[in-house]
Amino acid sequence: MAQPMSGAMTLANFDALPEDNSVRYELQDGVVVMSARPNRPHQRALHRLISRIEDRLPAGWEVLGEFEVLVLDGSPATVRVPDIVVTRTTGNENRADAADVALAVEIISPGSRNIDLHLKPFEYGEAGIPQYWVVDLDPPAPSITVFTLDGEGYREQPAVAGELRATLELDGPVDLVIDVAALV
Repeated sequence: MAQPMSGAMTLANFDALPEDNSVRYELQDGVVVMSARPNRPHQRALHRLISRIEDRLPAGWEVLGEFEVLVLDGSPATVRVPDIVVTRTTGNENRADAADVALAVEIISPGSRNIDLHLKPFEYGEAGIPQYWVVDLDPPAPSITVFTLDGEGYREQPAVAGELRATLELDGPVDLVIDVAALV
């Protein structure tokens, strides 16, 4: 759902919104977008994926769940809240700048498929985030689609069911092996 308003909301207006943990807020081109809180399978996959990534990160990097990323600074601004973010440990304590993010991960929720597969790859690629993963928990089997930055846009790798082998470039290559089936 989008908030009807006259004119685009500024980043300062967005920051001044009252805290509300009943929904997740994002700012899309100056418009507040709300989505439902994730369900149990979504949260289970999120925590299992975070634990697999966390142990592989070098010093100076961390993995965070549901942390704001400033994708487009300006007027209108865009602030996204990926399900998982791998970011530098330095910087703003309330949100990461896209330039400090190495990986953004979205787990598809009811109603988010189109945005996660079409809009967010465009936004994250344009912001320069090197990798973007989309986790799909729907039957017949869970899968992860990996988008890797290639120039100004993403190159999509086919969805992987079973085991994902991925390399992140942090302060050197970090090899990850994810048992996709174990996420559910």
